[in-house]
Amino acid sequence: MQPTLPDQHRALVLESRESGFELKTLPTPQLDPGSAIVRIDAAGILPYHDKVIRHYPFPTPLVGGFSAIGHVAAVGPDGVSLEPGQLVYVDCVVHARDDPDALFLSAILEGFTEGSKRLMRHVWRDGSYAEYMKVPLENCIPINEHRLCKELGYSIPELVYMAYLLVPYGGLKDIEIVPGETVVVCPATGGYSGAAVQVAVAMGARVIAMARNEEKLALLKEHVGRASPGAEIETALVTGDEGKDAAALRALGTIDAVLDLTPSSAAASTHTKSAIRALRRGGRVSLMGATENIGAGEIMPNNITLKGKMMYERADIVRFVKMLERGLFARGKSFVDVKRFALDEWEQGLKAAADHAGIGKCTVLVPGASGPLQP
Repeated sequence: MQPTLPDQHRALVLESRESGFELKTLPTPQLDPGSAIVRIDAAGILPYHDKVIRHYPFPTPLVGGFSAIGHVAAVGPDGVSLEPGQLVYVDCVVHARDDPDALFLSAILEGFTEGSKRLMRHVWRDGSYAEYMKVPLENCIPINEHRLCKELGYSIPELVYMAYLLVPYGGLKDIEIVPGETVVVCPATGGYSGAAVQVAVAMGARVIAMARNEEKLALLKEHVGRASPGAEIETALVTGDEGKDAAALRALGTIDAVLDLTPSSAAASTHTKSAIRALRRGGRVSLMGATENIGAGEIMPNNITLKGKMMYERADIVRFVKMLERGLFARGKSFVDVKRFALDEWEQGLKAAADHAGIGKCTVLVPGASGPLQP
């Protein structure tokens, strides 16, 4: 028997890009076949959410959101594995069931095909900045609450940091990183790229973190090393001299793979080409960023495999959750420092997210709480 849902709930609604968000009381989402209703416990706020609102294509009005953690409140008639009360990771990457190429990011990006746009506009429009959310069944990933929260001591808001770790995990898994290999992460001091260092270490890899800022590289190495004392992390400074940087990487030993997470603002930088030049014969490259400087002349003669990767697959989330449940990541602030805000504190939350960004940092909305949540 399904639990009774309230008639109404609170949600953060973006009526238009010009008017901005407004906290409203709406009818509670209702079940359809293929869906679950999730009571949202914590929803991530992107550090660049202001940019999303101003520039990313998506329909309005909608309930804002990102990936989240919550408890299943009700399950559609065709759901056979999820149960009410179960803790789940709510993934923001939604695929059409009959066309995996039609994908969009819930409440963030409507995708690039007519199918993805139609799916977001007419079926799965609303995101997780609400007390309740209707979610595709396959986007609810079960989490062992007893293991993670009781035995390992993670809080539910801390688990939202998975949303940042999963992106580089998708790229690393796609090029089949295995324990003992050496991977270059470039550039390594951003939010997703810093998380990539954490993930690669948890996967058993030796990591070479590459970036322009020596101070940020030192802080990155200190943060990950403190959480994982046995981790082997080297740093390499990007000077802009392609040959010099490649030689500096080669001096650190055999390199098996490169994970590129270049932001669009650094698309013309030389770091990716330098990293590819330093790869061993038969090395692999995962392109998850916006680099325009690949160096095709190095790839063919050295049998290098180059793969593009958009986010991750559902199977990757399931595997990642198993890694987390096995205790392969740090706990507490060595894992992530979370700032929490209630729904009625959403303005402070969005502002805080822009500043509280980078490796080991995350900001969340807690829809069921009353503010203030921060000291």
